[in-house]
Amino acid sequence: MSFLLVYATHDGHTRKIMTKIACELRAAGHDCELQELISGREPLDLKQDQKLVLGAAIRYGNIVPTARRWISEHLTQLNASGIAAFTVCLTARKPEKATPETNHYFKKFVARSGLKPRNCAVFAGALRYPEYSWFDRVMIQLIMHLTGGPTDRHASIEYTDWTEVKKFAADLAQSQASISA
Repeated sequence: MSFLLVYATHDGHTRKIMTKIACELRAAGHDCELQELISGREPLDLKQDQKLVLGAAIRYGNIVPTARRWISEHLTQLNASGIAAFTVCLTARKPEKATPETNHYFKKFVARSGLKPRNCAVFAGALRYPEYSWFDRVMIQLIMHLTGGPTDRHASIEYTDWTEVKKFAADLAQSQASISA
């Protein structure tokens, strides 16, 4: 089976997660093509035998604009393809907000976009204050203060549960093996 892995990132962490998914799928014997959604550039055409996986970062409560636009433009094709999707956000650092069923931002993303993913996941992102612009650092510090997170402007914390990322990739590989059989 072949996978087209499409992602939209804000600070690069969604790319890191998607790259790990690609490594896991390749280790399971699948071909993978990675494509970053960049404004003005369309991703590769979905081939008949490819499974589509979308990863999108959430910033300030919404998926990044490049993913939002791309989904809107291709919604019918995406839903017909049996798409899998995941989001990356800092709220998922809390176990009670780390699933598609319990993460408000994932549910809002699906409801607003009309996307109907067959496989879905939510992954915690990374908090990298030293890499943020002044505005982003202050805004994220405020959000973290309100939600009980770290506010030290020197903090750099990766919250991603890599075991969950591997499990999602294994589920994708398994679901495709059962569909192909």
